[in-house]
Amino acid sequence: MSKILIRGAKVLGGEPQDVLIDGETIAQTGTGIEAGDATVIEAAGQILLPGLVDLHTHLREPGREDSETVLTGTRAAAAGGFTAVHAMANTFPVADTAGVVEQVWRLGRESGYCDVQPVGAVTVGLEGKQLAELGAMHDSAAGVKVFSDDGKCVDDAVIMRRALEYVKAFDGVVAQHAQEPRLTEGAQMNEGVVSAELGLGGWPAVAEESVIARDVLLAAHVGSRVHICHLSTAGSVEIVRWAKSKGWNVTAEVTPHHLLLTDELVRTYNPVYKVNPPLRTEADVMALREALADGTIDCVATDHAPHPHEDKDCEWAAAAMGMVGLETALSVVQQTMVDTGLLDWAGVADRMSFRPAAIGRLEGHGRPVSAGEPANLTLVDPAYRGAVDPAGFASRSRNTPYEGRELPGRVTHTFLRGRATVVDGKLA
Repeated sequence: MSKILIRGAKVLGGEPQDVLIDGETIAQTGTGIEAGDATVIEAAGQILLPGLVDLHTHLREPGREDSETVLTGTRAAAAGGFTAVHAMANTFPVADTAGVVEQVWRLGRESGYCDVQPVGAVTVGLEGKQLAELGAMHDSAAGVKVFSDDGKCVDDAVIMRRALEYVKAFDGVVAQHAQEPRLTEGAQMNEGVVSAELGLGGWPAVAEESVIARDVLLAAHVGSRVHICHLSTAGSVEIVRWAKSKGWNVTAEVTPHHLLLTDELVRTYNPVYKVNPPLRTEADVMALREALADGTIDCVATDHAPHPHEDKDCEWAAAAMGMVGLETALSVVQQTMVDTGLLDWAGVADRMSFRPAAIGRLEGHGRPVSAGEPANLTLVDPAYRGAVDPAGFASRSRNTPYEGRELPGRVTHTFLRGRATVVDGKLA
C-alpha cells in the first residue's frame, strides 16, 4: 500500500496538521511533514475525524436483498464517513445463531468498504420467548458483543433479566428497542396534538419510557450493561440521566432524524416520515440535542432502515417504518449540533466514533488520530452546502426524509486501514 499525506487538515477541528498514512497505520502527525513518495491530499479547511462507527444499521442481508445488501449498505456507510457498522439481527433468517452472524461478518469482510460487526438476536426468531444462542454467537468468528431484538421490544421482564445476566459473563451488552407492545397497538405516529388532529393512532411517550425505566432497574439489579436504542422523548432522557447519576451501566443513542425532524411533518401524510420510534415534538427534539451535548445520550446511531420503493410509495397506514440514514448522518449532526454551537468537532468524534466503538467493544475503531493507530479516518468539508439527492445514494434504497433539503458538510475521503474507500466525494 502506498503512503498518503493528508496536508493541513484540522484534526478533530483543532489546529491544521499533516497526517502521514503508511500502510494500514498512521505513521506521523504534525506540521511540515515531507511528502516524499506519498500521495498528497490538500485538506486545508477540512476536518479530519476518526472513522465513524454506527451502532445501529440494517443491512437486510440475508433475506431482503431487494432493500439492501451488505455490499450496498457498506458502500453507503463509507460514503457517509463510516469505517464500521453494527448490523442488526432482524434479517431472514434472523441472526440468532452462530451460522447467520458469521455469514454477515464474512460478507462484510468481502465487501471491503467498512467493517461489519453483526448484532445477535436476544431471542429465537425475535419472538421474545426463548433466549437465542448468545454464547455461541459470541464465541463464533463474528465475536458478537451486542445483542438486540431491534424492531421488536424484549417486553418479557424475565427474558430481559436472563439476557442481561448471560451477556455479563463476556462483557456483552443488550441493546433494547424500548416499545411497550400493548401501549402501541395500532399506533401510526407520536401521540399528541398532531395525531389527534389527523385521527391517526397515537404512540405515547410512556410506551418508550416505561420500558427504559424497567430495564435500567434490571441492569442495575444484575450488574450488567444495557444500551437504549433510538431514544426519542424528553422523558426518556430524564430516566437515562437518573440511571447514570446512580452509576449504573446504562448507555443510549439518538438518531439523526430525531435530532432534526418533528411530528408536524406527518401532516403531509408522506410515508417517508413514518419511522419507529415515531418523530416526536419540537420540545422532544430540543431535549435530545441538549442530552447529546451534555453526554446523557452517549452517541448518534443512524438506524439506517432501507425499504424498496413499493413499501413506501403507498398510503400511510400500509407503509413500512424506517428511513435510510448512513449517507446523511454526519450532515444532520453538523446542522443540529455543530452549527448550533452545542458540540464542537471533537465532540462529534466522541459521539460518532469513540463512544459507539467503546459501547460495542469494537477494536481498532474509535481510536485517536495519532501515530501508531489504525488509519481509519474520515475527511469532511464543513463549508459545503448542497441539496440531498437520493438518486446519487450508494444505498439500494431511496427512502430518505431529506430529499431536496439543503444540508451542510460533505465527506470527501474515507480511509479503512489506510485504504481509500471514498476519494473526492466518490466511492473508490
